[in-house]
Amino acid sequence: MIRALSLSCLLSLLPAVTRADAPGAFDYYVLSLSWSPTWCALEGDDRDAPQCAAGQQTGWSLHGLWPQYESGYPDYCTVSRETDPSRRQSDAMADIMGSGGLAWYQWKKHGRCSGLTGPNYYALSRRAYDSITRPPLLRQLDHSVSLPATVIEDAFLEVNPTLTADMITITCDSNRIGEARICLTKDLTPRVCGADVRRDCGLQDALFDPIR
Repeated sequence: MIRALSLSCLLSLLPAVTRADAPGAFDYYVLSLSWSPTWCALEGDDRDAPQCAAGQQTGWSLHGLWPQYESGYPDYCTVSRETDPSRRQSDAMADIMGSGGLAWYQWKKHGRCSGLTGPNYYALSRRAYDSITRPPLLRQLDHSVSLPATVIEDAFLEVNPTLTADMITITCDSNRIGEARICLTKDLTPRVCGADVRRDCGLQDALFDPIR
């Protein structure tokens, strides 16, 4: 006698299928900009990170340029080691990323999924960073303030007329303003973010520290 199985039971008996992320097979980019004073307060100061030293005047630094699917994202794609950037090329990204170590990590996790070589991925990341105006008003603060996260989003929208609210999201970390994430096409034109990226911080009193 054959026992009837429900579809869910049948699926549970099948081996798990792991999606293989293919380099270049993605839908758009997320440009992630980190507010350096927040990162320094939560992590960088404990590491004695150079970008956190007094007088560095570091505001929005490049966290990464991340390939995205319309839902989810690829990571750690398998590529030929010949496409990797050199250490010198990674170190050269420190002026906008804080350190060559972060640049290398971002290449390994995200850049290898771009379908580009390491040097070309770094060049595209720099172009993406330069394509977005960072609000100069936020650099003029001389003391910590508590504010709604929407104020930071509005500041970006004011100085980037090609952006709309559904193309940018502001994140928080430990009740502080963390990052501004902007969605871009593969040719770096602003576009609407996927639903999984549009998760704005809802805090009305997020801490925002001034640059050092």
